Amino acid sequence: MKDILVAVAACCGVAAATAANTAPVESPIEAPGPAGPLKGTLLTPDGARGPVVLIIPGSGPTDRDGNSPAGVLAAPYRLLAEGLAAHGVTSARIDKRGMFGSSAATADANAVTIPDYVTDVQAWTRVIREHTKAPCIWLLGHSEGGLVAMAAAENPDVCGLLLVSAPGRPMGEIIREQLKTNPANAPLLSQALPALDALEAGKRVDTAGMPPALLRLFSPQVQGFLISAFSYDPAKLLAGYGKPVLILQGQRDLQVREADAQALKLADPKATLVLLPDVNHVLKSVAADDVRANFATYGNSSLPLAPGVVQSISDFLMSHAKL
Repeated sequence: MKDILVAVAACCGVAAATAANTAPVESPIEAPGPAGPLKGTLLTPDGARGPVVLIIPGSGPTDRDGNSPAGVLAAPYRLLAEGLAAHGVTSARIDKRGMFGSSAATADANAVTIPDYVTDVQAWTRVIREHTKAPCIWLLGHSEGGLVAMAAAENPDVCGLLLVSAPGRPMGEIIREQLKTNPANAPLLSQALPALDALEAGKRVDTAGMPPALLRLFSPQVQGFLISAFSYDPAKLLAGYGKPVLILQGQRDLQVREADAQALKLADPKATLVLLPDVNHVLKSVAADDVRANFATYGNSSLPLAPGVVQSISDFLMSHAKL
């Protein structure tokens, strides 16, 4: 199929030739939030004037580096920013509204919806353009951040989309699949599946009597967000999008599947689809089907990003650069 690449070369190319020769400059950056500032980190290759990327975080309490109090310490966004800087790409990685450095932006981070995150992306693109003087900003959305990127894609300040491990189906469908795939969840399905059905229909769920494992997923505080997120179909958002799109998917991703990437490619046949055989959800190398070994990489920031991740993104950016 045209524009589908499997196993990307991990070496040179147009992007490598533009890499800065000196250390990148890291600086704080802020954008206006509803009640206080949104905060992030700008990483600029010294002396470079190349593409500029906004990295939009994935689900839950994920910080600007891609880490989470839930045990994710792989720092994929920091490593991605550093890798892209070596190829002459400027990036801004951000804390989500109400979380971490952006905690003052709203009193309740759980009350935020997808349209709220879209508003924040619009604020970030304006600020980043002012700082960098870039003609437009690329949106790199990882996981749930890919959904936010697609919802924000029509902004005229956006160059195009970099969808990394992004959902290609409604999120309710993906969660339903994740629950069914794990045999340990079998006793929970009789409560979990009807709850998903209700939230997809825009109805809140009574959590009285739910076991702790399901309360973490269906907590009353986050049900408004889930109703918002479940209402979006990523493939419909992407269909007919006229700007450049990269879809990058690891084939050992246990959270977002290749089927999602293929659904996005089907929605936008002009998009470039890159499949990386031994890459998982946090963009680290995993050589076998061992689930425990896969998840072990989530807690290890010393592991580099898998070969092909940075190169695929930088090559795509340089081939579409508007300098």
